[in-house]
Formats: sequence, structure tokens, C-alpha cells
Amino acid sequence: MKWFYIDTGFNTGKYNMDFDMSLAQSCTNDIAFFRIYRWQPYCISLGANQKMTDIKTEKASADGVDIVTRPTGGRAILHAQEITYSVIYPYGKDFSPKELYSEISKALLEGLILYDHILREGELETLQPNFPALLKESTGAICFGSTAKNEVKFHGKKLIGSAQRKLNSTILQHGSILCGEYHKHLIDYLYIDENQFQHLKNEIDSKTIEIETIVGYETDYSKLIDSLKTGFENHFEILEPINSFIK
Repeated sequence: MKWFYIDTGFNTGKYNMDFDMSLAQSCTNDIAFFRIYRWQPYCISLGANQKMTDIKTEKASADGVDIVTRPTGGRAILHAQEITYSVIYPYGKDFSPKELYSEISKALLEGLILYDHILREGELETLQPNFPALLKESTGAICFGSTAKNEVKFHGKKLIGSAQRKLNSTILQHGSILCGEYHKHLIDYLYIDENQFQHLKNEIDSKTIEIETIVGYETDYSKLIDSLKTGFENHFEILEPINSFIK
């Protein structure tokens, strides 16, 4: 397998989602992509089947917050102080989709440990929640309200949220690596009453955690990106450095 590494830096929500889809369309049976990216402006992304009516679109527009729909499933995320990754991999090549999901999480965790050794206490979730039931709860509109099997958590709290989709002969997986706390402002953009607001605030505080909260200092994004890339190369035993790729 020949891997390509891409760091596209800061871009809009539409650009980021379109780029992932473009990579999925470019993938062949013998190449794979590992991409790192960020969001400017901050952006709320919705799962492919989520309704735009969940979001206060006028408030988001007034605050300069972008809104986009992801090609993958899942629920709403406010992309802000984070590193986002995507992996595009040939379907059925070496791994089943579930195996690939797990291996990607392990690779990301290896990168986090390289960034700061305290993150060695991170682990993969072993249980799969009942998502149909969760979607009916007040937390059902937010991605970080629960942790899926094989997502990365730290001391029981979700640190990386990921989603995966099969696109023809390709698997697209992407996810958010939480660095700062701004993602919690998602609840400001949901149509909920005061009681629901406080409940969701408590839920997101108790179920999520960020790198800065764990390590106790401001994120060095360049170091973190380099660590994630190295962890990925180590885990997947990529003997040659991942190639750069410009599309």
C-alpha cells in the first residue's frame, strides 16, 4: 500500500468536506490517504442524515460560524480548537471497515502519546452504545454526547470523535481530535430550552475532554501534527516516509 500524507491547513467547511470526497474518488486499490486539516471560520458539521432545523442558522451566521453537512453519519460537531483527520482507504484491502476503524484509532493514540506521554492513559472504547435510543434523548443532536466502540477516550471521557462511510470501493473515515474547549459552545446553536441547555452542558462537560485539559498547557499544533503523522507511520508500519500529495 502506498500512502500519501496531506496537510491542507485552514479552510472552510465546504472545502474540507469536498476535499475528503475528492480524495475518496481519487483512491485506487493500491493507494491510501492520511489527511490533516483545520477549519476557518469555525464550523458546525452535521451528520449526513441530520436536519439543518436542529441548528440556529441565523445565530451561526451572525457569529461567523460556518455550517456544513458531512458525507459521513453521526451528529453535530462544532469544529474549533481541534485537529481534524481523514483517512481514505480501499474497501476490503487488508482490513474490514470495523478493523480499519480500530487501527486508525490506535494509530492516532500512538501519535498522541508521542505528543505528550501523559496521553498514554488514553484507550479505545470497548462497548457500542445503542445509537437509535441515544438519538431520542436530549443529547441526540451532538456527536460528543456519547462514545462509540473503538473511539479514543481518556479516563472515560471522549477525546476523539470519528465517523466512517463506504463510498463505492473506498472507505472514508474522518474525525475530530479535541484540543481546546471551544467545541462545547455547540449547545449555544441548538434549538433547546433552558432546562435542556443546562442538561446538555453538564453532559458535554462530563463526557468529553480535551488535550489542553489533560496536559495543562496550550496546544502546540505543529508538534501535535508531526506527532500524529509519526504515530500513523509507526502503527501502520510504513517503512518509507508518507509521501506528500497535492491535488
